[in-house]
Amino acid sequence: MGVQEREMSSSAGRRLLFLLLLSFLCFSGDDRSLNGDIAYDPMDPDGNVTIKWDFIIFDGNHYTVLVSIYNYQLYRHIEIPGWRLGWTWPKHEAIWDMRGAESTNQGDCSRFKVSTLPHCCDPSPTIIDLPLGAPYNFRTDNCCRGGVLSSLAQDPSHIQASFKMVIDSRNVTDEANPKPYNFTLGVPGYTCSNATKVAASKFKTDTERTTQALDMGSDLLILAVQGISNARDDEKYSRLKEQSSDSDGSQNPLLCTQHMCPISVHWHVKVSYKDYWRVKMTITNYNMNKNYSDWNLVLQHPNLRSLLQIFSFNYHPLLQYGSLNDTGVFWGIKHYNDMLLNYGDNGNVQSEMLLHKDTEEFTFKGGWPFPRRISFNGHDCVMPPPDLYPSLPKGYSMASSPLLPDVTVFLSTIFLSVVLVLL
Repeated sequence: MGVQEREMSSSAGRRLLFLLLLSFLCFSGDDRSLNGDIAYDPMDPDGNVTIKWDFIIFDGNHYTVLVSIYNYQLYRHIEIPGWRLGWTWPKHEAIWDMRGAESTNQGDCSRFKVSTLPHCCDPSPTIIDLPLGAPYNFRTDNCCRGGVLSSLAQDPSHIQASFKMVIDSRNVTDEANPKPYNFTLGVPGYTCSNATKVAASKFKTDTERTTQALDMGSDLLILAVQGISNARDDEKYSRLKEQSSDSDGSQNPLLCTQHMCPISVHWHVKVSYKDYWRVKMTITNYNMNKNYSDWNLVLQHPNLRSLLQIFSFNYHPLLQYGSLNDTGVFWGIKHYNDMLLNYGDNGNVQSEMLLHKDTEEFTFKGGWPFPRRISFNGHDCVMPPPDLYPSLPKGYSMASSPLLPDVTVFLSTIFLSVVLVLL
């Protein structure tokens, strides 16, 4: 930074100060893209949620199954209220015991004439994670975070959730019987594949010893991928009322504004030095009662490959192919600004970043200083066309303007309603 500091300080009296402002005002919907028809995400082409069943103990009558959920997505995480794993049993099997999670409904267990009824007799159970404060004797490894899973880029140590369940030995592992089906993750926008048989998992118990799940020829693997559905124009805004309610039905009012959007991403081109330029990002929450824990912001800009320093946010580049590095994920610093609070004096997070000017392509024309794509918490924004972006005053030329006294160019702030789509 020594060269940068000298460059910046030496040009302090002759820099150009620009107030190029753009706010992305967004609401959440159920569609990944208003016009999309495939589930391919170029910013995370291999992302998925993997669910695996490992049969680890057999006592003659019951199997103990370890169910593991892995979030193999670069930047999308599973937010509160978390995953709600569901499936349908082929022959009305029962779950006799469970650790690390619980079923939402016990179901009808009257067919069992025993003193201690099964944990769940529902033919289509829904399983949820336990909360953080769950008793120790009900816990397992990688459980009890309320169904929240981090992303690979943000916190790879918390991408996994696990629970154990004890089920009937009949039917489930019999090759002649069908496998559980209709798997669901319980998170809007995700679609699960059919269960497939895979090799038994191996587990590291310590530095020297490895154990293996029972090789029953029926360990199950399910992939959950993000799907896309098309929305007609008359459907897009009919969902605005739905956006004011969380998935549990509780009301989540927004601040009354012209745009009625929960999140504003404000991109402010602040200063243009000779060899560098500085940008300020501000994310504002307009929800009156809702916070965003462990939020993240993904943006695409060709100059990210020349990012020199980021202040107050964490940063990780995505999709680096040779010299191409135009996409990155930003998130808050732990215990400092990793939670975006509800609307109010503290209902925003902000940071600045310093970028080097790539002389062969840097320009203030045509909306070039602004992002090509933005997503907040994995919700994609439909970006405006470049001709709607702020620009320098008509007739202003960077080449012809002398780098003399400070020049402040005030531009009209443009507010754009950009659709964030929840997968």
